[in-house]
Amino acid sequence: MTSTPRNASRRALPLAAATVGAATLLNLSGVAHADPDDVDIDELTARADELEETYDGELLQFTEIKDRVDEAEETLEELEGRLESSRTGVSAIAAAQYKSDGFDPTLQIVFSSEPEDMFADAATVNYLGESQAEEITELIDLRDDQASVTEELQNELSEASDLIDTLEEEREEVTERIAEYEAEQVPETPGDGSIPDSARGGGWEQTQPRMAAIRDEVIMEFGAPFPVGCYRPSADDHGDGRACDFMMSANGAAPTEANRQLGTQIADYGIANADRLGIKYIIWEQQIWQSTSRQWTFMNDRGDLTQNHYDHVHISSY
Repeated sequence: MTSTPRNASRRALPLAAATVGAATLLNLSGVAHADPDDVDIDELTARADELEETYDGELLQFTEIKDRVDEAEETLEELEGRLESSRTGVSAIAAAQYKSDGFDPTLQIVFSSEPEDMFADAATVNYLGESQAEEITELIDLRDDQASVTEELQNELSEASDLIDTLEEEREEVTERIAEYEAEQVPETPGDGSIPDSARGGGWEQTQPRMAAIRDEVIMEFGAPFPVGCYRPSADDHGDGRACDFMMSANGAAPTEANRQLGTQIADYGIANADRLGIKYIIWEQQIWQSTSRQWTFMNDRGDLTQNHYDHVHISSY
């Protein structure tokens, strides 16, 4: 995870402004860094595990948040190490100036409790050497990075906590919905030749009846420019026979514009008919739509068009 981009003007700080920031940091160097808001990601993970039988797509969202939390924590730990090293270097600059020259009025301004006064003294700009100024500027940049990543981490932890709270509150409702779908009579799949052989991808026969009915209705409604893959040995809905991938291109290539629009039409159709068909969630173009939240949510970048679902629409059933 990258931190929030720094303001370009901040990266080009004049020496005077850099020294002001250094004064503030040196005065606060003994202050402990505050931990994020008492949110225990391990405790949230344990609660998520207890929800596993009820939820799929929603827990996928939690897993992605946890991945971002882990990455932010690693970044923060690395930044704090660099920050401490940089702070030590800037402290050494002050000590060296003191030993060689004593604290003359200019240096006192630099490290005073009211560093804004230094803006009135142009001599301060040239007081420290260029390499020393770079160390001070780096210290300020690291401090800004630390603050940004800390805020990002707090936001992610808060989102994870809110998500688990919501899922626990809605668990009974979702359980009842699953029971209703299981009790319903699932429509028979066509089996009348209306599904062309060209649409039949891997795991066709191992697909659960409800997902097979969804799959066949979508194909009859929109066709299938490429084979539709369903069951495959995996730990997700495909491994349960409750998911199909409606391919919009082959071999990981980007879809044509016409097929991209077709993918959007299929996703929209699934949303419009989710309750009737028993659709649990849909993934398309790095976003997930869930029947519980009724909204699209962006997903983490997984590295390629297939993993990010730009070349196929994923539909999972109850």
